[in-house]
Amino acid sequence: MSARYVMQEVVDLHNEGKTLLYPRMELQSGCGLDELAQQVAEGTTFGAGEVKGVICLVARRMAMMMATGRPVTLDGIGTFTPALGLKKGREREKADGNGTRRNAASIEVSGVHFRADKELVRELRQYCHLERSPRQRRLHRPTLSAEERLALARRYLERCPVMRVPDYAALTGLSRTTAGLELRRWAETEGSGIGAQGVRSHKVYVRK
Repeated sequence: MSARYVMQEVVDLHNEGKTLLYPRMELQSGCGLDELAQQVAEGTTFGAGEVKGVICLVARRMAMMMATGRPVTLDGIGTFTPALGLKKGREREKADGNGTRRNAASIEVSGVHFRADKELVRELRQYCHLERSPRQRRLHRPTLSAEERLALARRYLERCPVMRVPDYAALTGLSRTTAGLELRRWAETEGSGIGAQGVRSHKVYVRK
């Protein structure tokens, strides 16, 4: 069975009035735990219920490991790393030492970063057979100017310690691809007030 892709048209942020095309997979209905457990159980001596129980136990033990500050690496799948953030309503601690110092009561786990194993990507590439979708391309045109989007990002970072690409996309109406390119440009622009921390899937944007 083939997967379909569309060529997504997005605004070229480096050339006003121009657009670029990027391939984007058309996502279908998601695969849940029950279906995955059934697929794994096929060809084994384990029942789907047993597989499901093991997966749930693995997830629980992963959470316990990450709660102690240890990334969890599953060979062939990838590495899971806990991420921290300030609790809602807490102000960010200033780098110059002025203002309130944030203690453990103000900080919580805000998510989990995932970096795919190269083997998982290789297998995905091997199994994936693509065909072009007959759907029309959609054009994402920002309704705000670049300056207005930058102002929104600055205000966001006054309230929240970090900004990720999906946050900026939701804030500005840009596609995720375009939002990622623009955030990278802001981080590289002197005087933008925005900096970057981390790499690849772990990259976040902060107030500079």
